[in-house]
Amino acid sequence: MFLTMFKGFSIGLSLICAIGAQNAFVLKQGLLKNNIFWICTTCFICDFFLMCMGIFGVGEIISANKILLFILTFAGAIFLIWYGFLSFRSALRGNSNLTLDQNGTKKTSVFQSIMATLGITLLNPHVYLDTVVIIGGVSVTIVDNMEKVFFMIGVMLASGIWFYSLGYGAQKLSVYFMRPKVWRVIEMIIAFIMWIIASTLLLYIVHNYSI
Repeated sequence: MFLTMFKGFSIGLSLICAIGAQNAFVLKQGLLKNNIFWICTTCFICDFFLMCMGIFGVGEIISANKILLFILTFAGAIFLIWYGFLSFRSALRGNSNLTLDQNGTKKTSVFQSIMATLGITLLNPHVYLDTVVIIGGVSVTIVDNMEKVFFMIGVMLASGIWFYSLGYGAQKLSVYFMRPKVWRVIEMIIAFIMWIIASTLLLYIVHNYSI
């Protein structure tokens, strides 16, 4: 049981730690001290449901539906292009989205933070690839249902530890990132991460849905 849980933890951590749109978003909000508990919790809950789908077989329905995959991929690309544009514009202006108040925080409602997190998470097909397809594929090799539960526990431990560490760790470091020039660099990096991921999604559409 312990080995199965450790296997889930290792695989989950290796996938979640990869630099991507979701991690860049959590890092940014952590530096802003912006509703980080709700953002990390939303990421964790999304992972829980998506990994349940993958581990317990529902993911095969999504991966087999080419129309649904196309919609998710295209919507994700457009969303990431737009989000990247907002960060790029903010970097050029040197203010806007990353302007901090006297307490070092940016005032955004919990609802807005949760909706933005859901958008970054659920409109990114890479999330489905990691949680539903890859983790689901690994779990296929586990026959015993109780073993699958321990595998799931290991994966979710990795998810929880990573997101809360990233968010609150960034929050602790935010005092070192107060200078406008540093914020502009961070925004520019985030913009390019979003655009690179969006371009890979568009290339996926071109290669797999070309007539």
